Amino acid sequence: MEKLKSLALELMGDQHFDSLAVSVIDFKSKTFESFEMSADVFSTKPYLYFDLASLTKPLTNSAVRLKYPELFDEKMMLLLNHKAGLPVGGLLSKKTWREELLAYEIKESPPLYSDYSSLRCMLEIEKKSGKKLEELCTYYFDSELVHWKKLPENSFSPEYGIRNKKTVCGEVHDNNCYNIDEFISHAGLFATVGGLSRSLLNLENIVHVNEQIEKLLSSQKKEDRFILGFDRVLDPENTLAGKGCSTKTFGHLGFTGTSFWIDLEKMRGAAILTNATQTYWYERTGLTHLRKTLGEAIWKM
Repeated sequence: MEKLKSLALELMGDQHFDSLAVSVIDFKSKTFESFEMSADVFSTKPYLYFDLASLTKPLTNSAVRLKYPELFDEKMMLLLNHKAGLPVGGLLSKKTWREELLAYEIKESPPLYSDYSSLRCMLEIEKKSGKKLEELCTYYFDSELVHWKKLPENSFSPEYGIRNKKTVCGEVHDNNCYNIDEFISHAGLFATVGGLSRSLLNLENIVHVNEQIEKLLSSQKKEDRFILGFDRVLDPENTLAGKGCSTKTFGHLGFTGTSFWIDLEKMRGAAILTNATQTYWYERTGLTHLRKTLGEAIWKM
């Protein structure tokens, strides 16, 4: 891990954000090692709560599918895997967002990553189960994986940019999630790097996520990017997960500069959390280099 920390320190010198947490998860031994740095200072014990952004999607909707497959019909699977023909996204009304999403026709379409698809999937889950998403998906959550409205008192979170002339810190970055102000599926979860790592180990222990994904991979079409709502590595030579992982690698990316990946051949996970939107979001070259370089180093360990 010392080599990884040195590499991280070097990479952070070229970034326009100041916080990073990294975890290497061993699914064989059911353990992980992690570190965290902010303003070039390493923490002896990681404590920052990072905005997970779109990692929320698999941590909610996919987690429900893994435990309650009977809830998902063919149309819901299209929604889960971003193949239902819904648009990418847009600004939703705080009062009528449910009606807006329910108005879309579900029809099988080429994969198109979509916040709307994730939210519609959540609405269908709640309609079919008669329960709220939060009740169904939190069965494996560590105490340090929480909804942004339930961040512990006196907890610390990095800065994520500006909204309404105020620094976004300790509240969700995504504007739809902020305006809707509820537990929803496309964004809203925060976690420490330890909280995310323990939650992923819990998910494997409770519902055997790795085994479930591996069984489906053999029948997955090569062009289908998503599997049970998880993103997957299609080109190991050119992936944001980092060169060196196998085609049996799945996970997800988050807009705030977060990611986790699990390589089923290595039985190893890699989690990288940042506050990449701190000063501006549109320049991602440095973040891309950091993700690929740290990922490659983790797969070589």
